[in-house]
Amino acid sequence: MKKIFYGWWIVFAAFLINVYVAGAIFFGFTAFFEPIVKEFGWSYTEVSLAISLRGLEMGFLAPIIGFLVGRVGSKRLIFWGVITIAGGLILLSFTKSLLMFYAAFLLVAFGSGGCTAVVLMNVVATWFDKNVGKALGIMTSGVGLSGLMIPLVVWLIDSFSWRTALVILGIGMLIVGIPLSMIIRNKPEDMGDVPDGSVLTGGSITVEINDGVSSMSFRGALRSKAFLFLAFGEMIRMMATTAVLTHIMPSLSLAHIPRSTAGFIASAIPLLSIAGRFGVGWLADILDKRYAMAVGLSFLSAGLLTYYFLQWNWTIYLFLFLFSIGFGSTVVVRGAMLSQYFPRNQFGKLLGLVMGAGAVGGIIGPTLAGWVFDKLGYYGPVWLVFFLCTALTIILMLKIEPVEAYHNHKNRLD
Repeated sequence: MKKIFYGWWIVFAAFLINVYVAGAIFFGFTAFFEPIVKEFGWSYTEVSLAISLRGLEMGFLAPIIGFLVGRVGSKRLIFWGVITIAGGLILLSFTKSLLMFYAAFLLVAFGSGGCTAVVLMNVVATWFDKNVGKALGIMTSGVGLSGLMIPLVVWLIDSFSWRTALVILGIGMLIVGIPLSMIIRNKPEDMGDVPDGSVLTGGSITVEINDGVSSMSFRGALRSKAFLFLAFGEMIRMMATTAVLTHIMPSLSLAHIPRSTAGFIASAIPLLSIAGRFGVGWLADILDKRYAMAVGLSFLSAGLLTYYFLQWNWTIYLFLFLFSIGFGSTVVVRGAMLSQYFPRNQFGKLLGLVMGAGAVGGIIGPTLAGWVFDKLGYYGPVWLVFFLCTALTIILMLKIEPVEAYHNHKNRLD
């Protein structure tokens, strides 16, 4: 019986970490929105800004994490990230002021930076080459499956209190996260293997390397159109998606949808996104990744336009399908494009910088949506703005050179 390549165990561990962290922090916090506003009387803008700070784990901290992962290693960062998230969630349960609320979210963001996004994608991309699209698709599908946690989070809040729910989620983070961090290994060479699972024999390594990729300098990568367009596209994508995911339950409330139903609708977004993560992740391994990204962004843009017409109940189903597929697929293809256009040893740093650009959008989006609501009493115009911006990124992705032409051009410049 053929032994399972250890990289797939790492994908499995990363998958489960994504399930818990995304469910407890990224998607689940929409359920905390209204109870916190009700208790403290803070504005939607104030709460949105605080919640958007969780985007630091995939944003401003991402470049730092991207550089650290090469020095410290994924395993150690994931272990301490789990502990820090748990501490941040428990501290958040003791919130008594807006300043303390912000401080606790910052701690959660620091922890998330160590055990999600950059670190997990880096370790998976390090273990895979030809199957990187499939591996990243499976790993990030954990984020999609985390939607199952949203009804649980809603139940914890409604049955106990939002403070008790945070304590339970913090303890759960330790129980789930610490054992999973022990499975992680930084790179296949540490275990006598190479990407995709060709076992080393006779102490030698036979690896097919794209000369155009391996010879590219880090500075040259930063100046490339591929990197700049991906970074700008990530900023726009995060601006739109984090705004929707943060305000989904309050906006459904305005449409007179019961809180329990709104919770299930919110959970459907990450669950349905699994189809995009698997489907377009597989597509990205066999087709031009630029086209795969354009397909994902088209779904996302159409979903945002549909969300503008949310007052028509039937549009909820169309929105869920379009937005979820687009949301899930673009996450996977982003990483796959980086791994194809740039050297493997620069993946973590470049992904960190791309996600740093995404942090700008991740903070602007929810805060802008909250501000529009505070001023107008409804969200409509902001969804149209996000639709137009996301449509622009489709053009940018198609403007990137095909990978072969890109590497030939870079070689001539170098």
